[in-house]
Parts: sequence; structure tokens; C-alpha cells
Amino acid sequence: MGNRRFRVAAVQMSPVLFDRDATTEKVVRTIERCGREGVRLAVFPETIIPTYPYFAMVEPPLGIAGLVERLRDGAVDVPGSVTEAVGDAARQAEVVVVLGVNERDGGTLYNTQLVFDADGTLLGKRRKIMPTHHERMIWGRGDGSGLVAFDTAVGRLGALICWEHFMPLARYAMMAEREEIHCSHFPGSLLGASMAAQIDAAIRHHAVESGAFVVNATGWLSDAQRMEIASDSGLAELLRGGLGTAVVSPRGEYLAGPLGEGEDLAIAEIDLAVIGQQKGLLDTVGHYARPDILQLRVDRNPREVVEETPSGASK
Repeated sequence: MGNRRFRVAAVQMSPVLFDRDATTEKVVRTIERCGREGVRLAVFPETIIPTYPYFAMVEPPLGIAGLVERLRDGAVDVPGSVTEAVGDAARQAEVVVVLGVNERDGGTLYNTQLVFDADGTLLGKRRKIMPTHHERMIWGRGDGSGLVAFDTAVGRLGALICWEHFMPLARYAMMAEREEIHCSHFPGSLLGASMAAQIDAAIRHHAVESGAFVVNATGWLSDAQRMEIASDSGLAELLRGGLGTAVVSPRGEYLAGPLGEGEDLAIAEIDLAVIGQQKGLLDTVGHYARPDILQLRVDRNPREVVEETPSGASK
């Protein structure tokens, strides 16, 4: 299995609002820093490229059409120039990267997590299966094909986005994939102490229940960015706090973070041997399961709008 003890980083950073290329440059510089500091896994915030759509929460729907267009213009094609740049940086730094982006696919945007191995390979992507509240004006819904774990240079990675952590069946689907490290992210700079408390509850509970390490990244907005997004100071105050960038052990203990205001990294050394120790006590997909009473059915088939009928098939 190789080295089971290594450093991981949860990245708290701000985007260059709506600017895909400039934000990608920030991501690449951070990956380079992680490589220099001996970090083997770096997790970035939710839709950091080119920004989380904060505007959809604080402004009325009729007033955001232009901002939605800016978001679409700055969104990421997968594969494309962003995946090439991030993959190259991951390879050179020998860092596994989990990155949140606004993915553009045709005329639709998706809240997407990209997973790069330490050799720069894009192992896969997963789309948020249920956008939350105001997000449903912005993003389409993903399907069950993203409820999988990825085998990487540092171990078996699972991932979920924000309030997907309040979908118990989605979380259990990832536990059943036997993730060793759970990579999560939230937008940050949103709803103050209330959101911070939700993040704390979500990531610590999932760590204990899954018996996995959790590396959670949240975004951060400066005061100038809050005022650029919101039309008045009262609404801008809604875009403050709600931070939870941290690394959590399978015992639910913080190993690094949660971070306060500002851009920074929460870095911790983790030891995957702890997973076996914790699961000896509580293995929710093993000895602590009761499949004779409770079972989860997961459809991991990708959903397409067109399915071709095989040639010669009866009509």
C-alpha cells in the first residue's frame, strides 16, 4: 500500500471573481506550494473557479441574468485548458488534487468536483446531485454515476459537496465505496455562525460514521468582493463567516483548523492506520450494518437525454 502516513491540505482561498484564467493561476500556485511543503493531497473550495454564485442568494432572480452570463463565460470545460493546467501542476508537484468548478456542458452549468491523481491524470468528475435552494436557478443536477470513490496515489478518495452531506443515503453510498479520505467543500463566506455550525456538524459526523479522514475546504471573500457581489451593505453581511476549512480524523477530532477569516491552508499529517482502529469499533458498512433490515439501492448509471436504439433492433 506504500506510505500510509502523509500530509494533506484543505485550501481556504478566494476566487478572482468570474475570472477563470486568473483563478486557475491561483489554484496552480497553491498546488506548487503544496508540493514544496510535502503535501500529498490538496482539496480546494466549492466551485472556486470562477466563483460560487453568491449573487443568486442575495439578489432577486430578475436582476442576476447578466451575472449568470458572466459565470457561464468563466465556467470550465471538462476536459479543457483548466484541466490541462491543473493536471500539469499536480504532476509536477506530485500532489493529488480535488477541485471544485462550475462545469459548462452545452448550455447548462454544473457544480462539479474534479479529481486529479498525483501523476496529473484526471481520474474523473462528479456533479452535485441536488443543488440547494437558490443554486437551482444556476446549476443542473448530477446523476448517480458520481457516487463513486477513486483509487489514487494516497488512497481511496470519496467526495461530496456542501449540503449533499445532509443527504444520508448519498453519504452512505460513499461509505459503501469504502473511502479512506473524504474530500468535501462548501462555499464559505455565507450565513456566518449558522453555516459554520452546520459544517462542523457535517464533517465531524461523517468522519466518525464513515471511519474516514475528512479534508474540507471552504472559500473566502474579502470585504471588497462582498460589496462587489451584493447591492448594499446589509446583503453583504450575509456573505461573511460560514467557514470550516479543516482536516478531521476518523475519531471526529480536528487535526487542523477550522480556519478563521482569510486565505490559508489547514495542513495535517494523517495516518491511514487509524482507519482500521476506528472501524474495529464502528464499521457502518460492515459489522455495524443490518442489511437484513435496511438496505440502500444506488443507480450509478449515467443519464443521457438521447439513447440510441441498436441497429437491427425491433421497433
